[in-house]
Amino acid sequence: MALWKHLTQAAGVATLAASFTSGALAQETVNIGYTGPLSGGAALYGKNTLTGLEMAAKEINDAGGFEVNGKKYKFNIVALDDKYSPSEAAVNAKRLRAQNNAPMIFTPHSGGAFAIQAFNEQDGFILGAYTSVPAMTERGNKLTLRIPPSFAGYVQPFISVQMKNFGKKLAMAGADHDYAKAWAQLFAPAWKQAGGEVVAENPMSYNKDTDFYSGVSRVLAANPDVMFIGGASEPTALVAKQARELGFQGGFAVMDQAKLDEMAAVIGGMEMLEGAVGVLPLIYDKRPGTENFIAKFKKLYDRNPGTEASYHYSTLNAVAEAMKLAGTVSDAKAIHAKLSDAYGNLPPEKNPARITSVDERGGSNANIVVGVVKDGKVESVEASSLGQ
Repeated sequence: MALWKHLTQAAGVATLAASFTSGALAQETVNIGYTGPLSGGAALYGKNTLTGLEMAAKEINDAGGFEVNGKKYKFNIVALDDKYSPSEAAVNAKRLRAQNNAPMIFTPHSGGAFAIQAFNEQDGFILGAYTSVPAMTERGNKLTLRIPPSFAGYVQPFISVQMKNFGKKLAMAGADHDYAKAWAQLFAPAWKQAGGEVVAENPMSYNKDTDFYSGVSRVLAANPDVMFIGGASEPTALVAKQARELGFQGGFAVMDQAKLDEMAAVIGGMEMLEGAVGVLPLIYDKRPGTENFIAKFKKLYDRNPGTEASYHYSTLNAVAEAMKLAGTVSDAKAIHAKLSDAYGNLPPEKNPARITSVDERGGSNANIVVGVVKDGKVESVEASSLGQ
């Protein structure tokens, strides 16, 4: 009987300890979910987005966390590989919400984001969609944050640069995944509306192939002045290299998923990218806060950061601020409602992406700057100066 009493007391203490541990630690740690390509052809892209989150979390945690209603919290980033598959992204998001109670889950591809939009409101978490597809915030989902500005803001500046410098014949040779298709559906009609001609269309499997000879040869047979290309940076660089090796001397309009500096690193410099227009690489952005972020990133990772790292770094800092303003780390609706104010409150060193606000549909706003490769260097050009 004494032994049974002792065991019962011990069990009670263990149960109390377990209850205290699960409750207290769950309250002190906020799990942030991530599903993206961490293997395969887009792995570099996926890891760069994840690194931005991890860097912000480390800074916030090392500083003692962030305070909400008098209690300190820290972030824990829980990352899963979806190999760029929308269906796997959806499965991962379900798992991250169910097992980790994540109030926000990030994904860096539109296919995955659209798949997750089917249930994120019902499951009660914010979707952090790193995609500039305009349709992402046009579907009425009230718990979506489109992290970068809409890519629609790049279309006219890109067309203006390339038509002026090279001519009006365009070959569409981008990737064949959902995000690239969305770009193509906007870019090709806009090119025609501006007085240009689309002389070839041949989307390619950037995430599966490494030899683009036949696909590039097919579009070059139409003798274009400009090629629209784009997917993850590594395969996009190989497409550009193949085009140059086959004698193409025109310009490249580079979809915003690919980054000019990362492409240059793959093919040994900017020479093959002469005349290209794309997103301004972060290392060429001299706006307040960016240089400080670049220095911190290089110290931690011994390499230059990409644009996607800065956007995710800014966003997790904004999420912490939004939780403070909302007075909760779990109410997704309340947190989402404070994201616009949160971005606006961030000092430049915490917001290298220079996001100014979030619109009523959940889309971020920022001043768009593009990069143009001229004489082997990337020049910064305000998009507003090129026409919208």
